[in-house]
Amino acid sequence: MTATTVEKLGSMLQRFGVADYIVFTLMLLICAVIGVYYGFFNKQVTADDYLVGGRKMKIFPVSMSLIASFISGITLLGTPTEIYLYGTQYFYIVFGVVLMGFAMTYVYLPVLHDLQLTSTYEYLELRFNKQARLFGSVLFVISSITLTPIVMYVPALAFNQVTGVNVHVVTPLVCVICIFYTCVGGLKAVVWTDVIQTIIMFGAMILVAVKGSMDVGGAAVVWQRNLDSGRIELPNLSLDPLQRHSLVTMVIGGGVLWMYNAGIVQVMSQRYLSLPKLRDARIAVWIFVVGALSLVAVCGYCGLLIYATYYNCDPLTTKLAKTKDQLLPLLVMRTLADFPGLPGCFVAGVFSAALSSMSSTMNSMAAVVLEDFYKPFFAKPLTERQTSVLMKAVVIIFGFVCVALVFVVEKLGSVLQMTQSLSAISNGPALGLFSIGFFLPWVTFKGMVAGVVVSLGFMSWIILGAQTAIATGRMVYQTKALIVEGCTYEFPSSNTTVVCVSSDVFVLFRISYLWYTVLGAVVTMVVSLVVSFATGPNDPRDADRRLLSPVVRWMMPQHNTEDALSKGYKPVELLDIEGSDRHENTTRSIEECAVAGPRKKFQDVGLYGGDLTEEM
Repeated sequence: MTATTVEKLGSMLQRFGVADYIVFTLMLLICAVIGVYYGFFNKQVTADDYLVGGRKMKIFPVSMSLIASFISGITLLGTPTEIYLYGTQYFYIVFGVVLMGFAMTYVYLPVLHDLQLTSTYEYLELRFNKQARLFGSVLFVISSITLTPIVMYVPALAFNQVTGVNVHVVTPLVCVICIFYTCVGGLKAVVWTDVIQTIIMFGAMILVAVKGSMDVGGAAVVWQRNLDSGRIELPNLSLDPLQRHSLVTMVIGGGVLWMYNAGIVQVMSQRYLSLPKLRDARIAVWIFVVGALSLVAVCGYCGLLIYATYYNCDPLTTKLAKTKDQLLPLLVMRTLADFPGLPGCFVAGVFSAALSSMSSTMNSMAAVVLEDFYKPFFAKPLTERQTSVLMKAVVIIFGFVCVALVFVVEKLGSVLQMTQSLSAISNGPALGLFSIGFFLPWVTFKGMVAGVVVSLGFMSWIILGAQTAIATGRMVYQTKALIVEGCTYEFPSSNTTVVCVSSDVFVLFRISYLWYTVLGAVVTMVVSLVVSFATGPNDPRDADRRLLSPVVRWMMPQHNTEDALSKGYKPVELLDIEGSDRHENTTRSIEECAVAGPRKKFQDVGLYGGDLTEEM
């Protein structure tokens, strides 16, 4: 045998048949039909309909959309790889996700939902000013443009593994379908395609797990082989933040990471805000938590299954799988290739995850451009037709920019991991920015800007420094044992030497990647507090209590009547708004009016529908 034997074996595993292409195409057609229905037969008349479904969405489809929006192809392919290479320590992120659920339910969501926002970044204008709102929106745009091309590129690699088709043939086609149904159907089309895509994701992963387990002799064999290799692990109780995964890191670091990515970021919060009641949004949070964890658990089990299948012949060492992200597709073709249509179902599931993430981001981008880039800075209101054209243009332009950037991602090679980490640079400062508003009424706009700028610079230094150390080989995390003694085919020899993290790498560069969001948020909050107190903090008694999290409202001091009069406040008659059960025709006392603080405009976003105070 020659060294090309492994290439011939790889070609044999690429057995994507006619039935598989039909199943894959059918998934795309269903998405397109849903877009046609909501675009032409159940039209979204207003911007509110297009962006938040008229705030009349139902819990079940929104919950499924939350799952689909958060779970990308990176999750479906990356989680099995993580378990295969490093063991089950990652599973303990379940505790961090539960922590995120409680934080969203009781800390963040009550404020965002009661304000009836369309863009999450409207909150920053209420708390600070228009510049703060623009600041937060720009961070979201940068993060989205960085991450979305990667979200589309990773499943294209899976398609390449099972078909041999070039990634740049399938990616533009799939993206055009996604752009179409998002553009014409709005949020309702996105949500209902997400429902279909979530079902396909679960079905595909469960199918692989069940059939793969049967092939190796059952779940007991899967468990025993992984136990013998040391991949089944008890929680690592170390408090050292330099360790890649530990229980504390998974609970706190992982929980905070999920808190931003699965809760506050526009892509996710826009779904919560589409529900009519806070109670509905809270139920959706917990359905999302259960669903997302179930899918992550199935993906993790598939990682154990990959090892149980290739326990004595590692496909990465033999180059049977060219990249780590192709491990699961390799298993799929070995397990399901004899069943026409089933490999197509799996690839449809992976692309479903990517499509849902991309469509959600495009819809959110339309909301951000309209609400944060146009309305605050242009006095002339748009007609419904102009609004529709603007939102659809944003979807189309952003979609094609992401398609073009897929070509750039492919050229990055070993720098791909660095690119994936770049989004973490903005996550921490962005979470810190919102947390300042929710918890720290003393912080001024000047302090906030200082905090975010310092945090962005600090996190850029740490993350880029860590990625440079990884790229140069000075920092390599040791994997579990990978064996090739049982291989029955020839492959090119490899003399790879595994080196643990070098002690000469600067200590902050060695910190676990799961602490990045926590660190960025803490730096933002601390610096903003210091600068605010150094330059003159806000009086917390002037804070609008609706903008504070319920967990701190009771601790904040209030103006008494004498304080209010001295600051020039007087009672305000609050008019009833016809047809709304959120308003009461009542006159507020001086004490209640004074709580709102200096005159601010909250039209159409608050509990009261108008200015809360008047100055004498």
